[in-house]
Amino acid sequence: MATTTQHPIPPPSAAERPARPSGPAGPAVRRRSRWSQAQRSWRLHWQLYLLVSVPLAYFVIFKYIPMSFNVIAFTDYSPVLGPWGSPWVGLRNFQQLFSNPVFGTLLKNTFILAFYLVLASFPVPLALALALNEIRNGWFKRTVQMVTYAPYFISTVVVVSMTILVLSPRIGVVNQGLDAVGVGPINFLGDPGFFRHIYVWTDVWQTAGYAAVIYLAALAGIDPALHESAKIDGAGRLQRIRHVDLPGIMPTAVVMLILGVGNMMAIGFEKAYLLQNNLNLAQSEIIPTYVYKTGLINADFSMATAVGLFNSVVNLCLLLMVNFVAKRITGNGLWR
Repeated sequence: MATTTQHPIPPPSAAERPARPSGPAGPAVRRRSRWSQAQRSWRLHWQLYLLVSVPLAYFVIFKYIPMSFNVIAFTDYSPVLGPWGSPWVGLRNFQQLFSNPVFGTLLKNTFILAFYLVLASFPVPLALALALNEIRNGWFKRTVQMVTYAPYFISTVVVVSMTILVLSPRIGVVNQGLDAVGVGPINFLGDPGFFRHIYVWTDVWQTAGYAAVIYLAALAGIDPALHESAKIDGAGRLQRIRHVDLPGIMPTAVVMLILGVGNMMAIGFEKAYLLQNNLNLAQSEIIPTYVYKTGLINADFSMATAVGLFNSVVNLCLLLMVNFVAKRITGNGLWR
């Protein structure tokens, strides 16, 4: 039987090889290709791009462009000279801030109030969503959801006015109830020890229903087959909540917790300032109210900007730290 030998195919000569783009022609071709893809995408999805352009313009105009004016924190700002013409003072404003005897009290009050708010506002909406998810009576479920969701649409000024009226020492409903059981009237807003409780729990009452909607949406995405399998295995209602519902909404809960901690130092200025008076100032004076008084009332714009910039940096550090810890523990974070 004859055998055939296979000879290797010689490589193509230089004349037979396909010509490659030399010099800058390659990147130019890629740029033209990307540009043509962008034009095609715009023609196909221009409605979506137009829809996204409005919030994008909002963030650029009102969020990113104002960041450039943080340079005021490093200058002795003068409205006549402007932020770029004012004399440069470096870190002098920050040194004055850190050496101010009020700074420690401001930082402590802000941290305690913010941590208390996160600690109270995180589990309440989660528990409310789990409870609403287990209700089978549609009318009762819709009623509870509407009652808990409605306070979110009440403005902060109205909420504070309602709080002042309800807790008034003379005409407040709470003090009238205390007087009926033989307890004398209590000036809740005049006692510094009550300020944090009033601030936090009025905020929980106002926002719990809104936050619960996010968890209800996450619960709606859980596969019903998991509940059916748990029922077949003999799991009760509480066991299904623990082993099916909670793991299913854990990624959403982790993201909500990270965002809540990231906004710890950005607690609402309006409510704290409106609930503030000379009697509870020891615990109600926080960084946002101090920035308002320093910048607008005392017209010390450089110091106010330095305080606000310090507040934002602390916020960013807290956000990154909590996101790192949550990523290591649960595997879920803001950035996958």
